Parts: sequence; C-alpha cells; structure tokens
Amino acid sequence: MIVNYTIKQIRDTISTFRKRNPEGTVGFVPTMGYLHEGHASLLRKARQECDVVVLSIFVNPLQFGPTEDLDKYPRDRERDLALAEQAGTDFVFMPSVEEMYPRPMRTQVEVSGITDVLCGASRPGHFAGVATVVSKLFNIVNPHRAYFGEKDAQQVAVIEQMVADLNLPVAIVPCPILREGDGLAMSSRNVYLSPEERGEALSLSKALSRLRVWRVNEELTFGELRHKMKDEIQKSPLGNVDYIEILTYPGLLPIAQDFTVHDADFDYIVALAVKYGATRLIDNAIVRQPLGEV
Repeated sequence: MIVNYTIKQIRDTISTFRKRNPEGTVGFVPTMGYLHEGHASLLRKARQECDVVVLSIFVNPLQFGPTEDLDKYPRDRERDLALAEQAGTDFVFMPSVEEMYPRPMRTQVEVSGITDVLCGASRPGHFAGVATVVSKLFNIVNPHRAYFGEKDAQQVAVIEQMVADLNLPVAIVPCPILREGDGLAMSSRNVYLSPEERGEALSLSKALSRLRVWRVNEELTFGELRHKMKDEIQKSPLGNVDYIEILTYPGLLPIAQDFTVHDADFDYIVALAVKYGATRLIDNAIVRQPLGEV
C-alpha cells in the first residue's frame, strides 16, 4: 500500500498504474478518516469491482459550520492505515488542509434544491463544502467508480446530482448502511457518546425497524407514519430531535401527509437526525418500489 501526501504524488502514482494497465479500473473511497467497519465495507466492495483501490483521508473544513466539531473530529492515522491495508487498499491520499486549499477558495460547487432539506436545512453551507471537496477529489483521482455509504443518503443524492449535472465520468456506487451488533449505525461520531447516550441512541434503529412492520400491517398515511416514528424516538429522554422526515428519494421532495403509504408507487426515504448530548446522529431507511423493500 502506497501512502501519498500531495496532489502531485497521488496523480503520479495513479498515472503510473494507468500506463501499466490501460484498461484497468480505478475505484475510489473518499473519507474523513477515523475509519470503521462501514468504511472497510466500501473498500472491500471497491476491491471486488476494480483493479486498483484508492482511499482518501481528509477532514474537510469547508463542510463544518462555525459551531461544529472540526477541531474535535476524531483522527487516528495509524489505525486508519492498518484498516485500509487490511481491506485491500492500494493507494492512500492523505493531504493536509494547505495542500487541498493553498489559498482562499473563490470557487464553490453548490447543488440546489435537494440541499435545502434534512441536514442541509440545519447545516447551511455543509453540502456546498461536500460537493466542492468531492469534485476536487474526483479531478485529482479521476476514478471510474466512487463508493459512498447510504447512512448519509442525502450526501449520496447530492453527489449523484452533481455528477449527472456536470457530466463527470465517474459511476457513483451507493453501499448499504453497516450497523453495530445492537443496531446502531456505524459512525465516526459514535465515539463521542457516553454509555447512557449510546444505549438511548438505539432508538433510531429501533424506530426504523418498526417501520417495516407499520407500513405492511397498518393502513397509515405518511403523516401518521411520521408521528409514529417521532413517538418511538421520543421514548428516549436524552434524544433531542433535529428532524424526522419522509421524502421522495433521491429527489427529496415532500409527500402529502394525507397520502396513504400503501398507495406509494415511488421510492421514499425515512430520515432521522437526533442529538444525544453534543453528538448529532443520523440514520435512515430507503423504501424502494415496486416491492417496497427497505
């Protein structure tokens, strides 16, 4: 496994691979580090489908708001590199902030509409920071495929929209949410939870599990389904709900509250964001048609 720290280094490394393997495919997994099994699953998927696997580790300041946890965001270089190598990574790109942003950025990539809801509503500027850094990374790595976890389904929708709108020559591969044994969605931020908060945070996955029963066995409107999700999550007294939303997916458009769930002939997402102490967790379930599988 080769670790690269500058844009020139990673471009030269990938260029050498392409010269030796003109038909070889490049798979790319962009991350902010502090890797866990969810990230490893993306790397393994890329390993299965591509000839070379590139991982980036970069804590992107553009996607953090002024009151968010940029300086406290967990970092563990040695642990990350060990996990990356075990998962079959070929090349790692670990740039500094100065390498990625050597001067103040005057160019920004912004996707409209689908960034105004869910996390975008409470984190203004976040998805512009995501789209900007991902477009930079795509230009640097020039991958054939890029792998993203569906835990942040809005991020996947934003990146898919950006790629389609700008005709970027990369296939976006969404990958399923990985969960801990007790159901909690894997996240680098889980380390912030106290033991009590960690236990109560299971209310997110429990509510989503109940969703499977409610939508099959009960005649509910989308408004009623949302209220049942809210009631389930509010059984956890430490949780402070940011949002509980049900929207079309990937368009993230509102659904009439009196529309019956059984009559839905479109994909939709049940998306949750809840704070436990200072830690904001997100989770979701995407219901896909025509089978209505989650």
